Amino acid sequence: MPLVPGLGQIRKDTMRLKINRDRLADTFRQLVSIDSPSREEGAVADWIKRTLKEEVGAEVTEDQSRGQTGSESGNIIVRIPETEKLVPLFFNAHLDTVEPGRGIKIIFKDEIFQSDGTTVLGADDKAAIAILIETARLLKEHKVSHGPIEFLFTVCEEIGLLGAKSLDPDLLEAKAGYALDSSDPEVLINQAPCAIRFNVRVVGKAAHAGLHPELGINAIQVAARALAEVPLGRIDEYTTANVGLIHGGKATNIVPEEVELEGEVRSHNPEKLQEVQDQILETFHRIALDFEQGENQGRENPGLPLIKTEIIDDYPLMLVSEEHPLITTAVKAAMGLGRKLRLDMTGGGSDANIFNAKGLATVVMGIGMQNVHTTSEHISLDDMVATAELVLEIIGAWGMPDHKR
Repeated sequence: MPLVPGLGQIRKDTMRLKINRDRLADTFRQLVSIDSPSREEGAVADWIKRTLKEEVGAEVTEDQSRGQTGSESGNIIVRIPETEKLVPLFFNAHLDTVEPGRGIKIIFKDEIFQSDGTTVLGADDKAAIAILIETARLLKEHKVSHGPIEFLFTVCEEIGLLGAKSLDPDLLEAKAGYALDSSDPEVLINQAPCAIRFNVRVVGKAAHAGLHPELGINAIQVAARALAEVPLGRIDEYTTANVGLIHGGKATNIVPEEVELEGEVRSHNPEKLQEVQDQILETFHRIALDFEQGENQGRENPGLPLIKTEIIDDYPLMLVSEEHPLITTAVKAAMGLGRKLRLDMTGGGSDANIFNAKGLATVVMGIGMQNVHTTSEHISLDDMVATAELVLEIIGAWGMPDHKR
């Protein structure tokens, strides 16, 4: 086979391997049958550790992140012994699923996996785990030559990327890898936004809504005026903002004293994110001041309504150069399979955002899962097989001369 520019020769021993479809499907079924909502990943983590130790002879460790995440399990790091001294490479998937995800009943029809419609399927991200386990089995069974391969299975991804955030990157020998956690198997994601979450609490004054409403300050009314002015939705091509939760009031006959709002801002441009964040907070403070100097003028409520805010950095910007070996390797490996990968950006965050900020270069690979986080989630076995084939090809390409230690 001719040399692929920038990669060296793709290994023939990986190209000959045939994915065991039935075994891959059965592994996925077994994983899905184990409930693992966020913070309850213990049982599925134990199953994965046992399977990879017994069948592959992998070295499996669990980090000390439980105390930070509140999960039953730490992040799981699996090391597949290398046969050559090459540059290490890692692959990532997360262990947790969203709700409703308990007692999943899987249906397999026309080569498509789905649930019975009462729960999610859990392909996000157990299809990725099944793909990696099948890959590890094939590497061992066919005695494929490769460098150090690590699997990183994180916890609590679905509730704020908590496992990734608590990970000590020094626990990994590899400093570059792929996160299998997106939909389109023909897409490699190398750009994702940074994001913040914000909390705004509007403090007014309670009063009887029927007897003395003029003595109160309606916190919901103040918040509503501000919400009518703040930038929300799609701000520009790269930026979005949203208020998704509102809590306030105690009864219909009480002027509401407090209301709390929770929202987020995302952008591929950190400066724009800061600009929108400032606009949102400034609007609430301005509306409160206008209310105090207007409708509240002369009342015995100095300093009200009051605005209290909190900003939380959710995840950092992700941007991996098109020239990075992760991308050139995957693109050329796909070409070796007669496929074409395209690069894309996403509006969502993932473990990859956190890994990149920790010095672990990571791009996101699609695996075919569709309608995730809904009860109509599904995935085709063909897409899972195709992803497993690509993972094997990447391992083969990564193990060529340009990636010698």
